[in-house]
Amino acid sequence: MKTLHVRNLPPDTTDDEVADLFGQHGKVFSVKLVRDVFKGTCRGFGQVSMEGHEARAAMAALDGSSLRGNSLKVQEDRGPRGGRGGSRRR
Repeated sequence: MKTLHVRNLPPDTTDDEVADLFGQHGKVFSVKLVRDVFKGTCRGFGQVSMEGHEARAAMAALDGSSLRGNSLKVQEDRGPRGGRGGSRRR
């Protein structure tokens, strides 16, 4: 299973809408959109989990596509960001 990061979503985007969009390319296991705590609107990004080959197909098809005037950015999750700098020797 692969996790895709989706950015530049419109504020009124719903989980079901994203699931339907990505579902055109395979089975969607989960959708998690980041929401504003006070307004409840989408903050413009989220994650979609799909099977590996289906996720790659969705990423190729949807990266740069338009959703209500917003150009979507779809990228594969590359794991945790911690530990990027490597070890420092003294």
